[in-house]
Amino acid sequence: MLETIYSIRKIYFLILAGIGVPVNLLAIVILSRGKCGLSTCTTRYLVAMAMADLLVIITEIILWRISYYYFPGSFLYITPVCSVISVLSRTATDSSVWFTVTFTFDRFVAICCQKLKTKYCTGKTAALVPATTCFLFCSKNIPFYFIYEPEVIIDNVPWGCAVKPSCYTDPGWVGFDWFDTVLTPFIPFVLILLLNALIVRHILVTSRARKGLRGQSKGGNHSDPEMESRRKSMILLFTISGSFILLWLVYVIEFLYYNITGTDAGDYNNSEIIFLQVGFMLQNLSCCTNTFIYGATQSKFREQVKSLVKYPVTSIIQLMNKENN
Repeated sequence: MLETIYSIRKIYFLILAGIGVPVNLLAIVILSRGKCGLSTCTTRYLVAMAMADLLVIITEIILWRISYYYFPGSFLYITPVCSVISVLSRTATDSSVWFTVTFTFDRFVAICCQKLKTKYCTGKTAALVPATTCFLFCSKNIPFYFIYEPEVIIDNVPWGCAVKPSCYTDPGWVGFDWFDTVLTPFIPFVLILLLNALIVRHILVTSRARKGLRGQSKGGNHSDPEMESRRKSMILLFTISGSFILLWLVYVIEFLYYNITGTDAGDYNNSEIIFLQVGFMLQNLSCCTNTFIYGATQSKFREQVKSLVKYPVTSIIQLMNKENN
């Protein structure tokens, strides 16, 4: 069974890279044009999320996973190189997760905190928050460069990235690893659930009040443009948040199991190893889903995709017509 899951992983990561790179590039291009009917804040957060997801695909999937399976012994496995890749991969993953948190918080402020909205929900803030988040996590992950040692030295060149044995016993490293895991994804998981619950509660209360004011509670059928706009925004937010929660759920359960039971991952039985590997696979899948969510929930995003796909064809047809004339 374990051999089967590892064989599936080899193909799975190839497919993930083949889909993840183009769909995230597509999302970045379309969202950057600002023609999807979204606010500047929302657009900038979504672009930041797509860029972080793309970096996860490149560093974690292509440079780490795929190179391990298909290019063993390449220069990527020189110890300093794979150490840098590890730091970049962790930074990209942290940023991808926390951009989802910052986006959710931005929508929470926009919906539930009207006084703070004018100061916080601005294009400047939407650029500053992701940039600061990325810088902080890049700084936080620098220590991971020093946890590796060479597996073998050939002609004075260190190859491979083996975690130093002291990292499993040294209190400082053990504490740092625990802090890293709690920071991503446990705290984001809790924050996203909490913020979404508060948003839902606020919307229900506000909706009842507005229906009462507009006479809908007495059977009227008046349209409410503001509530309709909020509804569309909430569909996007809840779909992104829900996707994150579902795809990271197995990883979070494994994290809780690991810490509550005190079972060492090296002593896992086959079922526990399979559960762990499935968690990693679903976690990586989360970097490919947002573009499909935009397409499913945003009609203007779909229109932009169609326009982008048709553009090369229409350009060729126009060029041919000019030549014929």
